[in-house]
Amino acid sequence: MYDGTGGHFNGLGSILGFALYNTATRRKEPFRPLDPRHVRMYVCGPTVYDYAHIGNARTFVAFDLLNRVLRCRFERVTCARNITDIEDKIITAANETGETIEQVTERTERAFHEDMETLGLLPPDIEPRATDHIAEMIAMIETLIDKDHAYEAEGHVLFAVASHEAYGSLSRRNRKDMIAGARVEVAPYKRDPCDFVLWKPSTPEQPGWDSPWGRGRPGWHIECSAMSEKYLDVPFDIHGGGLDLAFPHHENELAQSTCAHDGGEFVQTWVHSGFVTVGGEKMSKSLGNFRTARDLLADHPGEAVRLTLLSTHYRQPFDWTDDGVRQAKTTLDRWYRAVGDTPPADAIPAGVMAGLDDDLNTALAISEMHELADRALAGDKSAAAALRAAANLMGLLEGDAESWFKGETREGDAAQVGARIAERAAARKRRDYAEADRIRDDLKEQGIELEDRPDGTTDWRKAG
Repeated sequence: MYDGTGGHFNGLGSILGFALYNTATRRKEPFRPLDPRHVRMYVCGPTVYDYAHIGNARTFVAFDLLNRVLRCRFERVTCARNITDIEDKIITAANETGETIEQVTERTERAFHEDMETLGLLPPDIEPRATDHIAEMIAMIETLIDKDHAYEAEGHVLFAVASHEAYGSLSRRNRKDMIAGARVEVAPYKRDPCDFVLWKPSTPEQPGWDSPWGRGRPGWHIECSAMSEKYLDVPFDIHGGGLDLAFPHHENELAQSTCAHDGGEFVQTWVHSGFVTVGGEKMSKSLGNFRTARDLLADHPGEAVRLTLLSTHYRQPFDWTDDGVRQAKTTLDRWYRAVGDTPPADAIPAGVMAGLDDDLNTALAISEMHELADRALAGDKSAAAALRAAANLMGLLEGDAESWFKGETREGDAAQVGARIAERAAARKRRDYAEADRIRDDLKEQGIELEDRPDGTTDWRKAG
């Protein structure tokens, strides 16, 4: 059954063929959902204080691909991706810009959705906001206190790390390493330096909610535990995010959710995407190589950025270069020429599916797609249909070839090009070929290629 996202549901017989690398066990495992007919996945979403950067974009594109493949392989998938709209970074951003917190979060969330849509992401089935779930967070904190896994100190509520013997198992860290790595906040009111905040007091000018411990706001980690449990129940199948979240965020989520349920399982499979560098260096604002998704999408088509981000296996380190995205654009030009207006096949090519079933091996899948493009360009219509189906599953070739080559121009852009073509036609009609050539050359400098035939200019496209 075709599911409308470029995938093809092949039935439960394919389950054993799909494998994912589980961060918790450090090995690739056959993926078997807890409910064979319903996969439940939670992906940590953005903290909406600034634009998403390349690393964020890579993570969200990787999990969008996983979402698409799961929908291809399983009967029902529920994907939840949260919005963190209360966090100290948001408060700082509001103070720096002079906006209200609501203005910062609404503006940044809107930009995030626009950027993710341009990158071809499917919307999540559920997108909970932290500020809508304060009651659930307070209830979980109360449960942890009742079970002696948390304590109140100077208006704060902290998780008692020593109460959970398995703490550090996900990230493979011990408490000494955590403190040495400066990934914990040392404070005098903590029983143990590794204890982390579940609830913190708010000053009058800071956002806050009434609680049994006074007016305050939640810590970051409790948010995802409360929201994932509400919408996916516990345990659920997949929890994902960037590798930088494995510690402390996911480690802390795992501890508090496990302890709230008397040691019960929280997540079956933990999936993490790798780090991103720019030109071989760690991305940072101080080095001047900090790139937002919004910056990239202003300069490159969304599908070209997406293909660039998918070109390296999601768990491997990824180095962003402008040459890489230019090469991706060239590849997409070739693929769009290969498929033309051919609709997708009903099934995903076996070679492409085999690659994606192997822990989302996009390099293998893309290699198979290059071979399909070779055959399609040689006139093989079935290969063109297969290429379109494979690309659609990966969130690519979702437009039509004509629009791709003309670029995603505004109506005004198209009208301007049309007016220049009309001027050139008039010049040729009066045999002013120098003027006609000048207009053609001007358009070429702007990246516009004209398609001339004996009866005149029939079409134009953006140069690839």
